[in-house]
Amino acid sequence: MKIEIKNLSKSFKNNTIIKDINMVLEGGKIYGLVGRNGSGKSVFLKIISGLYNPTSGEVIYNGIDIFKEKIIPPSTRALIEKPTFLPELTGMENLRLLASIQHKIDDKEIIDSLKKVNMYNDKDKKYSKYSLGTKQKLGIAQVLMENPDVIILDEPFNGIELATVKTLRNLLLEEKNKGKLIIIATHIKEDIEELVDVLYEFDDGKATRK
Repeated sequence: MKIEIKNLSKSFKNNTIIKDINMVLEGGKIYGLVGRNGSGKSVFLKIISGLYNPTSGEVIYNGIDIFKEKIIPPSTRALIEKPTFLPELTGMENLRLLASIQHKIDDKEIIDSLKKVNMYNDKDKKYSKYSLGTKQKLGIAQVLMENPDVIILDEPFNGIELATVKTLRNLLLEEKNKGKLIIIATHIKEDIEELVDVLYEFDDGKATRK
């Protein structure tokens, strides 16, 4: 997978959030986006995930401009800002509901994804009873469960216990070695600087490669 971002900008009314960003992102690498809250990271992630239209610029997946062609980014899963699921359902039921959209996986793959993020024992608890960290782990399991080529994570370690953070770091390295394109955004540089291959710093809507 290859994603080309060309002259990307995004404004809301008279407020410009993203300013003329250019990047080339390739499979087999982990890309880090760092910057304070409000620096434009989450808006950038929503654009390349197809959730926001850009004001100007292009997002090209393997040679196809997703906004010009009006398509959903292929084989891409994202966790951006706080994960949200149906509160009255269990973690397992929520993931099973999402998996029913494309029918690509069965319960075994769902359970495997829950085990990967250390939340198998919580799978039958209602989402409304989950802690912040458990909600975050369910969101990551949802990203991983259908084996996407592009993995996008916004503040993925928020609220998660140290032992599981270490597990997730190793898991992301394994996914990278399978050729996946991984993008991780955080406001804490120390969380990812030893994990990523390429680091971009966001400030005032601009992205600078470090």
